[in-house]
Amino acid sequence: MQSRASEQGSAVEEGRTPPPAAVATVLQTGDTPPPLPEASSESAALPEEPDAAPPAERRITVETPLVTVVLTNAGGDVVSYKLKEHKDQDDFVEMVLPGAGESHAFTIAFGGLNAEPVTSLFYVNTLSEYSVEFYRDFAISLNGEAGRFRLTKRYDFRPDEYMFELTVSLDGGYSVPSLNFSGAAYTLGFGPQIGPKFEKLDQRYDYRQYYTFTNGKRKQEKVTDNAPTLIDSRVSWAAIAGKYFAFIAIPDATQYQLAFSAKPEPGFASPSRFYMVRPPVNGSRAADTYRFYLGPKNQKALGIYDNGDNSFKLREMQFIKVLNTSGILSPVEAVLKWLLMFFYHIVPNYGVAIILLTLLVKILMFPLTKKGSESTLRMQTLAPKIKEIQDKYKDNPAKMNSEMAALYKKEGYNPLSGCLPLLLQFPLFIAMYNLFNNHFDLRGALFIPDWIPDLSLPETVWNFAPVQLPILGWSDLRLLPFIYVGSQLLYGKVTQTPDQKGNAQMKMMLYAMPIMFFFILYNVPSGLLLYWIMSNVLTMVQQLTINKYLARKKVPVVPEPEPVIAPRKKKKR
Repeated sequence: MQSRASEQGSAVEEGRTPPPAAVATVLQTGDTPPPLPEASSESAALPEEPDAAPPAERRITVETPLVTVVLTNAGGDVVSYKLKEHKDQDDFVEMVLPGAGESHAFTIAFGGLNAEPVTSLFYVNTLSEYSVEFYRDFAISLNGEAGRFRLTKRYDFRPDEYMFELTVSLDGGYSVPSLNFSGAAYTLGFGPQIGPKFEKLDQRYDYRQYYTFTNGKRKQEKVTDNAPTLIDSRVSWAAIAGKYFAFIAIPDATQYQLAFSAKPEPGFASPSRFYMVRPPVNGSRAADTYRFYLGPKNQKALGIYDNGDNSFKLREMQFIKVLNTSGILSPVEAVLKWLLMFFYHIVPNYGVAIILLTLLVKILMFPLTKKGSESTLRMQTLAPKIKEIQDKYKDNPAKMNSEMAALYKKEGYNPLSGCLPLLLQFPLFIAMYNLFNNHFDLRGALFIPDWIPDLSLPETVWNFAPVQLPILGWSDLRLLPFIYVGSQLLYGKVTQTPDQKGNAQMKMMLYAMPIMFFFILYNVPSGLLLYWIMSNVLTMVQQLTINKYLARKKVPVVPEPEPVIAPRKKKKR
């Protein structure tokens, strides 16, 4: 909402000297602030650039055991935030991606979402090893009357946490009775992109998802690239989550207006911005403290904000909700994750842990697999009778169905017994797929040196960049996709039933589907393909074992002999 023209001044452009009435004294670093001058009690106007400023831009580095943060006195913003325990190729993971140009995070703009961030040079006060303060005075002019307020941004980091505090203070002393710039005091913005760096976001290899958390429930917000998405509800926290890392913001008060934005900007690939609009200050002073989490999406780092084992004494924040789970299958995924970690503690290699977990699941599912195979064999023995009924009553579907039901009842066969075991295994497959595709600890996990150094990435045996294959755009030769295709073809051969061998449609499925999936899965994480290959191999072993068992158990069907009717004895006369 725009304020009345009589209540607002206008911002002076960068480099211009404001009129004398609007000039405020800019303090040198370390000076004691003089008392703010008394002025009229009318409402505040838009701030103007003073004609005095610090001499040059300064970069300040704050280093904790977990992160290295670079701040600038140009706006008092964050220009770099690197995670020291997580690598991204040859460097640490950068959580603030600048894009093509010089862009900052945690900016302040006087006004609403459309206001331009402040880029003025601030003075710096280093309070401690982990605390830095930026401050600057801004002049305002209303009906020729001069006013002045001070903007202060204070960062407080913690040595053993990925969460930090940002306190934004506005102080107008007695010269500014209220702070209202176009319907808002200021907008605090994070952007332009949450890291780590990426080539593209395709919702499979990496993504950016937007969440809000209200009354114990997580909601995924639909963010378009047209305009910012406004959040009307009063949230406990809001987050931008990638595949392995997340940005989580805790507002100072629930009445703040929040917004996400993925609107394209020149020089930025897939922006992911977040805004908090602070309502007008009905007074001359305000101090707002925000908390931000910027780090990995794992239980160890996020869980401390549920049990109170953190320096902020936060409890029950449920940050773990930013994890991309399997929805209603998340309890199954949680059990699988626990088993994976159990095997990893026994054999500290996640590739071996995946193989052991796949083996355990196949052993547990063996009774269902065996039952399904027995049902398939039973169906084959009934096939001639079923075909006879289908041919006899092909013009009378109702009669055909009743005869089929009578046959199943007579033979004691349940037609669902063959597909039910497969249906029960399908949710497990989905949960395992999601686990191996998103489990944080697989990021950077070594399996086989010089071949599979990272189970969260596709493996490579030969990189022929900058040359790329036409249409496909591939510049790497990978071995696992070829092994997968071979295992899938063998799997289809072993599990093929005799009645399917002459079926042209089944042959097409047997050969075409693995080849199609070869292209789909060529660039998936190697941990996923390892699971899929092992699943195929173990299923083949299971099927061969079951086939031998059924071959020994199978008894040739001997036609029942026709009943012999004994001749009647002649009655004696």
